[in-house]
Amino acid sequence: MTHTPDFDLILTRDPDQIAAAQALRYTVFVTELGGQGAGVDHAAGRESDPFDALCTHLILRDMARTEGDRVVGVYRLLDQDSAAQAGRFYSETEYDLAPLRASGRRLLELGRSCLHPDYRGGAAMFHMWSGLAAHVEEAGIDTLFGVASFHGTDVDALAAPLSILHHRHLAPPECRVTARAPQAVSMDRLPDGSYDRAAAMRAVPALIKGYLRLGGVVGEGAWVDRHFNTTDVCLVMDTARLSERARAIYLKPRG
Repeated sequence: MTHTPDFDLILTRDPDQIAAAQALRYTVFVTELGGQGAGVDHAAGRESDPFDALCTHLILRDMARTEGDRVVGVYRLLDQDSAAQAGRFYSETEYDLAPLRASGRRLLELGRSCLHPDYRGGAAMFHMWSGLAAHVEEAGIDTLFGVASFHGTDVDALAAPLSILHHRHLAPPECRVTARAPQAVSMDRLPDGSYDRAAAMRAVPALIKGYLRLGGVVGEGAWVDRHFNTTDVCLVMDTARLSERARAIYLKPRG
């Protein structure tokens, strides 16, 4: 990046803004990561699905960007009312959410999160988390959850990072969602202590590590998504102190 970003964050259901978010999703999920599926439109350069129209989209724009679209980060937010209209949360295809549904807490599902490659780092992610924290507070959300992905579907190659998530970050029983068959695979692939923990954590994608730093935990089992060429885990996070944690992590002094 050769310029100083001028970030602008919006929450929207505007079709034109959603189309711009879908274009970034195509760049990341299809061009970069090799994803496919019914919602991939190569001609238009968009990745979409029927949930998009029911969701609120958190969109980060760099107003100083002069090359390409100004949309550089997106999140898709699905609340309980909109999930009821859809008949389910998006991630219920992959995970049994019964513990969350039975909790009586106000839920918000996060999905389709991505950042433009030039903006992966503290500043852009902080803006995204700050906007999310403000929305969570205003909407009275108690629990955030959603699937996040490892690139690729070779779970043996992912054995160490999946195992450390299972051993060190497994959700407590009261919020432990479970992966659904037949694409469910165990995350407990290597005995605890049998692998290099530091190397295992380095292999965990940055977005998942971001959730963990903010107090997130993972559900039981991973889910292999061959359409998107990913191995997914489900993260669950209590929203208490979200804003303070985000500020401490993403705006800490850098020496």
